[in-house]
Amino acid sequence: MCGRMAITLPHDAASRLFAANPANDLPEVPDYNVCPTTRIAAVALSEAGRAYRPFRWGFIPHWYKTSTDGPLLINARAETIAEKPAFRAAARARRCLVAAVGFYEWERSDPKKPLPWFVTRADGEPLVMAGIWQDWAPKDDSGPPISTCAIVTTAANADMARIHDRLPLVLGPEDWALWLGEEGHGAARLLRPAQAGVLALRRVGTEVNSNRAKGPGLIAPVAG
Repeated sequence: MCGRMAITLPHDAASRLFAANPANDLPEVPDYNVCPTTRIAAVALSEAGRAYRPFRWGFIPHWYKTSTDGPLLINARAETIAEKPAFRAAARARRCLVAAVGFYEWERSDPKKPLPWFVTRADGEPLVMAGIWQDWAPKDDSGPPISTCAIVTTAANADMARIHDRLPLVLGPEDWALWLGEEGHGAARLLRPAQAGVLALRRVGTEVNSNRAKGPGLIAPVAG
């Protein structure tokens, strides 16, 4: 799964990477401890083409009366995304890309002492994860619509399996257009784990166990 990540790529660089038009109200970067419900920037299609714009990380189904009317949906399982009522419409028509330097995962061989790992691409390029999105508005009209998103996950690959059984759906540049819907149908064939060797894992300090921790020291490797 993906429950915490680090986003450091400047917005102008991300816009160039994706050839996307940036919005004016993007969240601040870098953020080395991005938590659920945080505003993040992602790429989605608009009538004018690719847009790099803000989303709330935490997908809100259209039937929720309030943003906390049900479970917090930060991930969507690839195996069931086309069937789940919360996700199936977005999986067909509202897909996005989330770029991070990496994400955190916790090894829980000792439940009393979870050990954090930081996961990046082995080649040092931005880690681009597949997502889905939806606009949601309170049923009582108490606030404006919110653009929300979730990250798609798959079974772990060989790199990841030793610490966790799930993994974000990692896409290379050759897959971006298909996932966004620019190349027509067929995105379902991308719903597979990354090949072995694509990812690199390193142990990091337990400071990141706190969702209030900040700074680049969170992704520094430690012995272990």
